[in-house]
Amino acid sequence: MTQGIFVTGTDTDVGKTFASVALLREMSARGARVFGLKPVAAGAEQTAQGWRNEDALSLMAASSVALPYEQVNPVCLPAALAPHIAARQAGRRLHCGQLIGWVRGALATPADLALVEGAGGWRTPLSEREMLSRLPQELALPVILVVALRLGCLNHALLTAEAIRHDGVRLLGWIGNVRDLAMPAWAENQATLQALLAAPCLALLGPQGQLLQPWDLTPLHGFAAVLAQNGLGGGMTGG
Repeated sequence: MTQGIFVTGTDTDVGKTFASVALLREMSARGARVFGLKPVAAGAEQTAQGWRNEDALSLMAASSVALPYEQVNPVCLPAALAPHIAARQAGRRLHCGQLIGWVRGALATPADLALVEGAGGWRTPLSEREMLSRLPQELALPVILVVALRLGCLNHALLTAEAIRHDGVRLLGWIGNVRDLAMPAWAENQATLQALLAAPCLALLGPQGQLLQPWDLTPLHGFAAVLAQNGLGGGMTGG
């Protein structure tokens, strides 16, 4: 089974897909066979092929291993709301066990690594009883945390890292997303996160996808040997 890594964020709209796409492209540039999954997505457009979510399509475009849309994004909900509310509006009910089964099936696809992107933050409800965080717990997926460098990010990042570890899941590293280089003291915020998160910074991405800090994929070498063999020292990225 292909090793999966779960990508979560400190909140919704922090750049999980932006960072996941950049990481998929960087790993592909190093010769790794990779693909991205978006088990549940809320917010979609009707197309001739059915409902399609922009984030899921972006992951597919950045993947070097092709999967059908229905396998990448098995639950595509029209309304851009919290998943359990969007599901209720669509007349559906979400079950984490079903999502886990779908992801496990997708991970049977031969590849070096797969990114499994979450929805919202770590404590995203799927129902009144279940959280999406159960998925990486059950599948023993290590986690990459995406942090948007903005006011409040220190508290959000530290609380999220605390929750991940409390759930017994390994925090593999974090990716910083600097959306506005005019943000006061963003570099000082990054330095504080590096000092306090107790997890390596894999990269720091700028507004147009430029690298403000080169990729360090050393924490991923144990999962995909090809990354260690073809390490580029932090080269390419993408948006």
